[in-house]
Parts: sequence; structure tokens; C-alpha cells
Amino acid sequence: MAGGKQSARQKMINLMYLVFIAMIAMTMSKEVLSAFGLMNTKFDSANELAATSNEGILSQLEKKAEEKPQEFAVVASKAQQISKISDEFYKFIETVKEEDIVKKGGYVREENGELPYEEMDKGDKLDELWFTGDRYTKRGDAIVAAIEKYKADIKKIVGDDVKWSKVIESFEKRFSLDPITDSEGAKKNWLDYHFQGFPAIASYTKLTAMQNDVKATETNMYNGFLGNLVTEAVSLKNYKAIILADKSAFFAGEKFQGRVVLGKYANVTPTKLNVQGQEIDLTNAIDSTGAAKLDFNVGNVGEHQVEGKFTFIEDGKPLDIPIIGNYVVVPRPNSATISADKMNVVYRGVANPMTISFAGVPDNKVRATGAGLKPAGKGKYVMNPGSGREVTINVSATLDDGSSANDKKTFRIKDIPKPTGTISGKDGIVKLPKRNLEIGTVGAKLDDFVFDLPINVTSFKIKVPGQPTVLVSGTKMNSQAKSAIKRAKKGDVVTIFGITAKIQGNSSYRLKGVSPIAVEVTN
Repeated sequence: MAGGKQSARQKMINLMYLVFIAMIAMTMSKEVLSAFGLMNTKFDSANELAATSNEGILSQLEKKAEEKPQEFAVVASKAQQISKISDEFYKFIETVKEEDIVKKGGYVREENGELPYEEMDKGDKLDELWFTGDRYTKRGDAIVAAIEKYKADIKKIVGDDVKWSKVIESFEKRFSLDPITDSEGAKKNWLDYHFQGFPAIASYTKLTAMQNDVKATETNMYNGFLGNLVTEAVSLKNYKAIILADKSAFFAGEKFQGRVVLGKYANVTPTKLNVQGQEIDLTNAIDSTGAAKLDFNVGNVGEHQVEGKFTFIEDGKPLDIPIIGNYVVVPRPNSATISADKMNVVYRGVANPMTISFAGVPDNKVRATGAGLKPAGKGKYVMNPGSGREVTINVSATLDDGSSANDKKTFRIKDIPKPTGTISGKDGIVKLPKRNLEIGTVGAKLDDFVFDLPINVTSFKIKVPGQPTVLVSGTKMNSQAKSAIKRAKKGDVVTIFGITAKIQGNSSYRLKGVSPIAVEVTN
């Protein structure tokens, strides 16, 4: 309709046709309006039932709080707070329905109290009240603020307890005010998406549905307070699975042997503690959980028993609880642990971080040597390998008795892999408009490399079909390259190749040839 030259009469006909289509789109049948009314009635009935049910659950919580105050007094109080907050928000929504939609819209209820659903096909009054241009009016802001306050108040009562995470997650989704993308791909604010331009009855019904969400939230919270805590009173979740190994150390090749039991940690301070025939001073031996700290010489290599007893006062009398356990003393270490922090090999041209230690030996008594190896802190080294395919690291350690232990490990040396060329951050076969190609930056990157090395491109070549090859210094197209690109046609494949690059801060290392880039011109 808009293509080519048209007469004034034809333009007028086209305009009238568009207006006619718009009028059809804005006209909503009485059947649809009645359907919204029926849906609103069903929500009203559901809300009444939910209110009655919630009152019953709340009454149960109050009764439980009287019977078992230690278990239910706190949650009953929280339930009362949720009831108050929800009731206030529910009444606020009711006021919005009656004032903003019914009264402002000029609708009069029928003798049976029902709204004239089939007459509520316009939404202009609500739009004027809530929206102004691309912003909200003060009333629109107040609607959103009321919802946000309701959400914040509910979450404040529940707190950060992880057992409520699923309930809060559902609550957040139910009252989400996040922007929404419509069917045409446009992102709209929550209030615009749900209420702007809708018939009055549709907006009225959506608000009734929100009231239903309030009642559903109350139900979820009350059932959580009641059900979860009834279960907690008799469940085993306050117990822990405790592994009791037959001994506290095992040698390579042995089978693990022990038991798993359910138990609790009692935060009770003993009156006496005796271990290995010695009474322990309790002044600093008991931590905040009631656990006793042990401190004694382990003895010679082999298996040893731990024997003793806890003494508590129960019913006014001493109660002894035996302590029985064992542990194993293993020989001193005689081999080193040598590992590359980021890889199984070391790379030429890169400062390879390494950790070198001897099990059980302090770092100041460990010495490591190797071609290109330099210390970089306690137990930390940097390896800068030179020529060749392998490098060996020798480690010696001085043990407590003055004797020494030695070990060594050989690492393979690899070159840095071939970089990949990029244009504006893209690699391989790229589709770009000529303008984007002209202003694009040529770069290079290392795909799937363990180090994040900054690479600087120093020059490259560009070939446009039908044009001579242009040599460019730096990373940006020069005037010759831009001129050649301007002559490219849609569908032409421009090749960027011969890319030279260096590692930032290490210009002496020669990188392998950078892979080329193919750019298909889109316009």
C-alpha cells in the first residue's frame, strides 16, 4: 500500500483501510467480555474458599503455639505477621479495582452486585490514570511500589533460611515485576505489558487473580510453618552421619574398614577429661561446640590406641563415658610432590607457575633446581624453559633428623600453539557489512590455551576480490585497505592473512603463523 507513487485519493483510501483494521482489532466481542467476567467470578469464589482455609490453618498454628511454645511460638507469630501484611495488600488491590476501574470508569453494578461485564470493553480511563507517555503517573508508580513493598515485607519475615528457598523462589515468580518481551519482540515494563490498552474487565480480572496469588502465598507459608516444624519435631535431620574408621590412617593397598552411625554433637562441657592416663586441663581444651582438643606425642611408627574417658554430671551424679580410638603413625616422607599448577607440561615463551614441596618438610628446607627454574615465594617457582624437548627438576629436602631426601621429575616442553586471527573479535568465516570491515580491528587469540596471554598484532595483509593485495601495519585498516574494501561487492569474500603477532611483554618469542580470516561482505 505504501510503495510507488499514489494519488491523493488512493492515499486517503489506504488510510481509511488502516483505520478500519485498527477499529476491528480494538473491538472485543460481548462473548469475550462475558468470559472475563465469568473468570473473575471464579477467582472471587476461589479467594473466599482460600480465606476460610487459611483461617483454619492459622488457628491450628496458634493452638500448636499454646501446646508447644518452644516449637511453634515463633512461627505462629510469623504467620500472624504474614496474615496482617497479606490482608492489607489484598484490601489495597480491592480498592484499586473499585476506585481505579469501576468508579473512574463510570460503571454501575447490577442489582445482584455483578458488574456490567459486556460494557467494560474500554481501558482508556485506567490508561489515563496509570500511564503518561513512556512513564507511569504517580498512581502507576504507587501501584508498583505497593507490590514491591508487599514482596519485601513477606521476604523479611521469612528471612534467609535455606529451607524456605523454594517457597521464596515460587513467591518471586508469582509476583515478578521484571520487564516482559511481547509477541513482537519488544521489551515492556510489567505494568505496561499487563494493563495498558486492555479492556477494563480484563484489568479487573487480572487484579482479582493477583488477590488469588496473595491467598495462595498465605497457604504456602502457613503449611510450611505447620508441616515443616511438625516433621522437625520427630525427624532425624538434626542428626549427622558420622564415619568411625577402625583406624585413622591406612596404607596404600589396604581396604578401608569402619562404621557409619547416626549421632548428635552435644554442646555440653564435661567436668573431667582423661586421655592416655593423663587428666587434661579443661580451661582451654573445650571449644564452642563442646569438643575436646587432644595434644600428645604420637609415638613410634605403627598402630596405637587412644583411651580415656569423659566425666559429666547427670542427675547429680558423675557419669563416665569411655573414649576408645586408634591411630597409625606412618614413616617420614622420602619423595617430593612436584606439580605444574596449570598443566601437565611446561610451555616455551611463558612463565610457567609451579608448586614444589616435600610432604612433611617445611618449604625453607626444600631446594629445587632446573634449567630456567626460579623461586617465586614459599613453595612457589616459575619455569621459563629454553631450547630442547624436556626439562628435569631436581628436589632435595633436609629432614628433621638432619638426613636428606632427593627426588626428581621430568617435564615435556611445548611451544605455544598457533594463534587464531580475529576481526572485531570474530574468527573463521565472518559475515560483515563493508563499513564494519573498514573500521574493524584485526587481532589474534589462543583458543583453549591454559594461559591468558595478551597478543599484539603488528601487521597483516588484506585481499579483496579483483583488487591488489594490501599490506597494513598495526591492527586497523589503512586508507589503501579501506579503498579496496569500498570496491567489494555483496557476497565477495575478503581474506585477511599473513597476520604477524607478538606476545605482549615477550617480543623475543616468535609465535607460529596466525590463521587467516575470511569475511563475506553482506552489503
